[in-house]
Amino acid sequence: MKVLKFGAVWCSGCLVMKPRWAEVEKENPWLETEYFDFDSNSDAVEKYQIEDGRLPTFIFLDKRGNELERRSGELSKEEITSLITQYKDK
Repeated sequence: MKVLKFGAVWCSGCLVMKPRWAEVEKENPWLETEYFDFDSNSDAVEKYQIEDGRLPTFIFLDKRGNELERRSGELSKEEITSLITQYKDK
């Protein structure tokens, strides 16, 4: 499982999510994540069809890279942990 994280320096929700994700990633060292800046990673933004009004966006992928779920906006740590638990072995 892998999580793609899309954000931007001008996105207030992205700033809120940054320490939450840092905490989740520290508690789950096996979890693979990758961050893409909306303004400087246009290839990834286009590939995953990310809209600037939908930041931050988090895409949960299975082991083969298929999208399992997509969430936008501020998520609680509990929501993130629940999704990770749900998709851990996918």
